[in-house]
This record gives sequence, C-alpha cells and structure tokens, in this order.
Amino acid sequence: MKLLFASDSFKGTLSSKKTAELLSQAAAEIFPDCECAHVEVADGGEGTTDAVLAAVNGSRISISVRGPLGDVTECYYGALDGTRAVMEMAAASGLPLVPDNLRDPRRTSSYGTGEIIADAMAKGYRDISIAIGGSATNDGGMGCMRALGVKFLDGDGKELGGAGEDLIRVRHIDVSGLNPLVKETSFTVMCDVTNPLCGENGATYTFGKQKGGTKEILDELEKGMENYRDVIRSQFGTDLDQIPGAGAAGGLGGGLMVFLNGKLKSGIETVLDLVDFDRKLEGVDLVVTGEGATDWQSVFGKVMQGVGVHCKKNNVPAVAIVGSMGTGAEDIFEYGIDSIITTVNGIMPLAEALARAEELYLGAARRMFRMLRAGTRL
Repeated sequence: MKLLFASDSFKGTLSSKKTAELLSQAAAEIFPDCECAHVEVADGGEGTTDAVLAAVNGSRISISVRGPLGDVTECYYGALDGTRAVMEMAAASGLPLVPDNLRDPRRTSSYGTGEIIADAMAKGYRDISIAIGGSATNDGGMGCMRALGVKFLDGDGKELGGAGEDLIRVRHIDVSGLNPLVKETSFTVMCDVTNPLCGENGATYTFGKQKGGTKEILDELEKGMENYRDVIRSQFGTDLDQIPGAGAAGGLGGGLMVFLNGKLKSGIETVLDLVDFDRKLEGVDLVVTGEGATDWQSVFGKVMQGVGVHCKKNNVPAVAIVGSMGTGAEDIFEYGIDSIITTVNGIMPLAEALARAEELYLGAARRMFRMLRAGTRL
C-alpha cells in the first residue's frame, strides 16, 4: 500500500511536516509493509513559501527591504529552481511587522514587496508566484510599483511616496521607468478573495479596519482609492472595480494586474502546481489530508478542497484528519474527501485540545488506519 500525506498545518500546534511524521508512525503500526510519502502544502497564506520549498527541496534567499513603515526588515523568498521563485508579500509588507500602536493604513507602504520582486528578477527568476495575504497596506500597490520604477505624480508633477495617504493626490502615473525585466517575467498572484478595488466590499472597507483604520481614516482612504481607480481607468483603460480580486492586499492585487500583467489564481491551486502534486499521486492508494478546523469555509480555496479535487480527478481516495468540525464541514465530501476523523476524542476545553495536539492527532491516525484495515477485510 502506498500512502501520500498532504495536510495543512494545524495553526499554532502541528506543522504540515509533523502531521506527516505522526501519520507515518501510525501507518507503520497498522500496515507494517506500507510505503509512506508526504508533501507539505499551504493555501497561499502564511507559510506558503516554506511549504513549497520543502516540497521541492528549494532554497531560501535572504534580503533586507523596507518594511511597511519604511524601516529595514529582514525577510526571504524562495528559489524553486533556476527560473522559478515563490514569495509572500507579508514577509515584507505584512501586518505583524507593524506594532499595534502604529497601525494606520494611511502611513504604510508595500515598497518592500517590490524590492523582493526586483531582487528575484535581477537574480534571473522569470516565473514568480506571489502570495498576497496578510498585508499591512492600503496603498493600491503604489509602494510596490515605485520599487519597480513606476512614478506616481501629483498635480504639480512631483513624485509621491506611495503610502495610502497619497492615493488622493495621484494625478498621473509614469510607467516609462518600469523595470524592463518585468516584460520578461510572468507573475502568478495567489489570491482567494474576490473583492473589487473600491466600494462597500472593496479593499478599504473590507480589510482596512484590521490594519488600524478608524471610520474617518477609512472614509479618507476610500476617496483616495476612488481617485486612484479613476486615474488607472483613464490612463490604462482598466476598471479595477470590475475585476474580482483587485482589492486584495489593500489593492496590491489590482496593481500587480495592471502594471505587471499578473494573473490571479487560487492559492492552493498554485501551490499544488508548484509542487507537482498530480505527479506525486501516481501509484498512490490513499491520500490523507486535513486542517485544524473544518467548516463551510473549507470549500473556498483551502488545502483540503484543493487536495480533494485533485485526488478525485486522479481517482485516488482521500480522507482527512481535522482538529474540529463546524457548520458545513461535510460540504467537503463533494470535493473528493471521502471521510473526516476529528482528533478530539472527548469533551475537553480548547486549551487542553491544543496542549495535547500531538497525542490526539496520533490517536486519530491510529483509529483511522484501523478502520481502513477493517475495510480491507470486508
């Protein structure tokens, strides 16, 4: 029997790698002759770079960039081979990089993300995948594009700094200095939200509050974003209010599409492509996946859905071990997951379940493999 383990991490307790180790231990106890393999996966959020690098034996490239507030930030991106790179915008422009008392989306910039992109292109990478979740910014991607040579000019022709507060001042965008390597590079933008740039469901009003925006600040930024949208529509003929995902990461999604010709794609689908998941399914008898908490959201671009869909396509059965099941958890059965087992084996406080995560996961894995062994005897 050949088994493949492809679980998401259990946030704060078990890594994807650790779940594979526990599954391998349990499988060997119940099926001594089984062959176990694992692939680390993520859905395009935090940990995506590390998961992909582990799966393809890639390498980290360290770099110093400007953080969201302009201070020096140490981060890294991943090299998969000689031409492909993967990165997370949150590494350079993420919310955790801004102290709670300094969070104000008028002041933050995505400049550091542009620096990572520029570094990757300078090193020869021409196929770049960017995960854009977890941003601290609401600048429409202006900061990122400034680092790549685009100039955002006010009514007097003076260049703007590119933070959120500058959106309202933009009158003209000069792309003549855009890094020429952009034309040689393809960009995949990992994004699972469909928000437009402006409006009630746009970048500012949907995500701005968590970045430190008060009602007054958000109203100010929304006016700026509307101005920015209008300038882009006038100059480039693209209406970012009509493009799902343009509002992701404070408008960075739209900026990457307009200025870098980036293609938005599901995070988990991008990751599964990068790790060549379908090829890893060849000859596999069973896939075990999972995540910390499963509910209705699990069928909207999460790891279990992506893994299940690919397993179904390749006619490979898949089961899941999860920490908990909430409302709508069984919707996942429509996406190639055949069964779910929870790790919690009795009534207990959440704190206890988290503290005993490894023990409970191993117990669930043993129960699952015993049930599978019983099934082989039917």
